[in-house]
Order: sequence, then structure tokens, then C-alpha cells
Amino acid sequence: MRVVFRWVLCLLVAGLALELFFVVRIAAMAAINPESTAFQRSEAWQIATHGRANGGHEWQQDWVPYAQISETLKRAVIASEDGEFIYHQGVEWEAIEKARQRNAKAEEIAARRAAQAAASGKPARPPRLRGGSTITQQLAKNLLLSGERTLLRKGQELVLATLLELLLSKQRILEIYLNNVEWGEGVFGAEAASRHYFNKPASRLNANEAARLAVMLPSPKFFERRPTSAYILGRSATIVARMPSADLP
Repeated sequence: MRVVFRWVLCLLVAGLALELFFVVRIAAMAAINPESTAFQRSEAWQIATHGRANGGHEWQQDWVPYAQISETLKRAVIASEDGEFIYHQGVEWEAIEKARQRNAKAEEIAARRAAQAAASGKPARPPRLRGGSTITQQLAKNLLLSGERTLLRKGQELVLATLLELLLSKQRILEIYLNNVEWGEGVFGAEAASRHYFNKPASRLNANEAARLAVMLPSPKFFERRPTSAYILGRSATIVARMPSADLP
């Protein structure tokens, strides 16, 4: 019994130490730009070990201050990814519940299609799952967590999103997010994305260009190969129409 108690105590101490580490890391980001994120380090390892799937361009990332990122891109990203960004406290519970319901329905439909495909000998398509994550949650996951889909990881993401909102300003959260989010294989941050796709700095993006970049965010590697697809162009027009109502921090 004592052995079990000691193991439980060790696990609790380790968990507390990890949370304290996260608090210190996030607090430091109020003044210090993060050199890399957990997601970027994972991607760098994948590229180093397996090579590039989408071409041979070098790793691209250049940090630029918040003021040097065009307002059009900030508005486009908020309009596309998180319309209530400046109003919530890091987590949108209603959006999470809606995403859960959509995903449950998608999995149910996928199961029926899989049964039909098995009967006909055809391959089945996996369900298309959607997230209800805010920009703050996405930043928490990319900065400090792995990409695995588990309840434990999701719970930690919610805790870290709350810490980000408590310790950093909305403007700082958006600045870090825009400088680190993936926009293609080895393409990270607004400046690199702007130069990669439009050969100009992020400060000079127009509304249509900004909207196209924002639309790519859910699946940047997929859309990197299809930057002018009908979906990109159509969805971009919708985002451009929403941009005037997107409030900035």
C-alpha cells in the first residue's frame, strides 16, 4: 500500500511540476518571443527523417512585430478561425459542443459508408472531423503539446488556453499565433507565408491575399498544393465579406 501511495504522490508532484513549468514558460512569453513551438520541432524532425513531401524549399520563418502584420490578415484570420476572439476567455464551450455533435454525426455516416464499401470491396473514406478550437486553444496546442488526439491532451489544452488568457494580452496571443502558425510544409508565420505565396511582406497583404491565407489554416499542407482551387477562391470571398466585422485586439 505504501508503494502505491508513493507512486501516486510522485505522479502528483510530477504533474504539478509540469504545470508550474508551463506557467513559467507562458509568463516569459509576455516579453520573450518563443524560439520554436512543440509542433514546429515535431515537423522539423519529420522533415529531417522522412524528407519533404511538397517540394524542396527551405524552412521559412521570420518573426515580425504585431504592427508589421497587416490588419487585413489579422481580420481575415479572426473572421475565419475565431470570430469571438477578443470576447471569450480562451475557450468557446458552445463551439466545442457543436463540433462534438458534428463529429459524432460524421462518424456515424462514415460507419454506414464503411459497411457499404466493405460489401462492394471498395475502400472507405475516413470521417471528416472538425474542431471547435479557438485561436488561443490552437496556440496552446502548437506551443506546448503533442498532436495526439486524446482526452488527456485536450484537457491540458483547455488548461493552457486559460493560462494564456490570464498571463498574456489578446494582442500578444494573436502576435505569437500569427508568427508561429503553419502555412505549408516548413512555412511558419505570417511573414514567411506572405513571401512564399505572394512575394511580399506581411505588412503589404491586401484583403483578398489575406483571406486566401486565412482559408488555408485548417489544412495548410493540403492547400499549399492547391493555392488557387475553387474552394480557396470561393471561401476567400466569404472571409473578405466578414472581415469588416472582425474586431481586433
